[in-house]
Amino acid sequence: MNKVKYKDSLYNPREISDLRELLAESFETHADQAAFLYKDKKVGKFVPVTYSRFEKDINGLGTAFIDMGLKGEKIAVIGENSYPWVVTYFATVNGTGVIVPIDRELKALEVANLLSRAEVSAVVYSKKLTKTMNEVMKYEDTIKSIKHFIRMDLEEDEGYELSFKKLIAKGEKLIEEGDSRFKDAEIDKDAMTALLFTSGTTGLAKGVMLSHRNISANVYNMSKYVQIMENGIGLSVLPMHHTYEMTCHIMTGLYQGMTLAICEGLKHIQENMAEIPANVMLAVPLIFEMMHKKIWKKVEKAGKADTLRKMVGLSKKWKLYNHPWITKKIFGQIHEATGGAISLFIAGGAAINPAVIEDYQAMGFPMIQGYGMTENAPIIAVNKDRYSRPASVGLPMPGTEVKIVDEDENGIGEIICKGPSVMLGYYHNEEATAEAIRDGWLYTGDYGYMDKDGFLYVSGRKKSVIVTKNGKNIFPEEVEYYLSKSDYIEEVLVHGVDGPRNDDVIVKAEIYPNYQFIKDEKGDISHEELRALMQSIIDGVNENMPTYKRVKRFGIRETDFEKTTTRKIKRHLESNLNGGDQ
Repeated sequence: MNKVKYKDSLYNPREISDLRELLAESFETHADQAAFLYKDKKVGKFVPVTYSRFEKDINGLGTAFIDMGLKGEKIAVIGENSYPWVVTYFATVNGTGVIVPIDRELKALEVANLLSRAEVSAVVYSKKLTKTMNEVMKYEDTIKSIKHFIRMDLEEDEGYELSFKKLIAKGEKLIEEGDSRFKDAEIDKDAMTALLFTSGTTGLAKGVMLSHRNISANVYNMSKYVQIMENGIGLSVLPMHHTYEMTCHIMTGLYQGMTLAICEGLKHIQENMAEIPANVMLAVPLIFEMMHKKIWKKVEKAGKADTLRKMVGLSKKWKLYNHPWITKKIFGQIHEATGGAISLFIAGGAAINPAVIEDYQAMGFPMIQGYGMTENAPIIAVNKDRYSRPASVGLPMPGTEVKIVDEDENGIGEIICKGPSVMLGYYHNEEATAEAIRDGWLYTGDYGYMDKDGFLYVSGRKKSVIVTKNGKNIFPEEVEYYLSKSDYIEEVLVHGVDGPRNDDVIVKAEIYPNYQFIKDEKGDISHEELRALMQSIIDGVNENMPTYKRVKRFGIRETDFEKTTTRKIKRHLESNLNGGDQ
């Protein structure tokens, strides 16, 4: 995969300009091939859904949507990874309206907020989200735009909940009767087709508007660098609401004619990988690092760690990763544990230790990483599958210009990009749009540099965003918003710190209490009582936060924060980050 002879070579995928075109040839060419595999609990094995069936289900649901008056409307989808989730997505974007994917880990209030802000007319959800949706419905003023509640698992309509399956059947009947409103619907390639929220809860969360052209250009250009074997099997493990998984794996896989196997859950990755067996897996660093640790723990337990280290070292020295038949033989047991069919690992969503990539490659698992953001649909740069550098996030995609601006003395500056995948803007937020897109350039807020060969390296993430190792983005402003609603808190600064075992990032709040208000309300209280008060406020906020956003540590300041002339807290000033007790 690192052969220099492929340095300047590109694959030649078919051109597409919208998501209907993305699927069209695969429907025709691979009609009888499995588009998806899902675990049927009743039979205890993966069962297929053909491309032909997938096409019929999309057309059926899309036709039903239009018959319900949803043409041009926004449709939300929320739930765990599933086949109905993908059908909903394409039935919406390929002829109906605008898809609004929602993070299933969000609390009911956050979900209600996003549904309201997006002005959603219908929401499709899984059985596991029924409780959340029941709570969402209590916020009548917030969700007054929603006309239809559709549940993926229902065989029949129940009360206000419509059956997903019945809607498909209804649409298929309409098609048989000559209804072609969905199939013949005109696609506006440059209009918003997906509204993706970069984070949940308050008005601070930004809604990214993407068009057909944005997304299809990303798939098309990425496919010039990375080709997944036709008829290969990809294991889908990341949440589908995230554009990284949806665009880079699901859409690209379907575009290239592969089969997508829907993983049962993080606990079942290796089991599912071997059961299928999988050829490709796209994941965040945390997953690959966990697998990496598991390999080494297993060989250490067997007393073979020294032998493995020696063989890995020799493989690196002699570049055996260019000879997969040799590495598969040398590291046969490790390959057997993953099904013996892996041809590519792709890491993204957060930074990964290059040594992990080097180890995987040495053991005969081709591995690359890329870089992007939702605002670019998402990929900005990615390594070629045949020519890569472990420490780099790769080369700018074809059609995408990348520059480093405001460089420091080390050549590190802000990464900006321009190209067909740059978003239309932020939904109902012209000010934020103008800040992010200037003269056609998307200012990422990330910092990095480029080497002499044009490979991009990311040095640091956004100034304020906390990025966990599993790729979750935590926007401090959101947590700060909820904490500052308390009268007992004057100012608060939220940031990420290493967890107790340094295995992930946790959220810490630096709090400057409203000492005067506390004294007025509670009199003179001890430091222990003050900490208990702050803890109770944090506990209340945490209850309405998904686990990864919760404040795990806090400090109490005796003085206010240092600020700019415009009275903004200097977020990265050391004294502001560590000015309180631990």
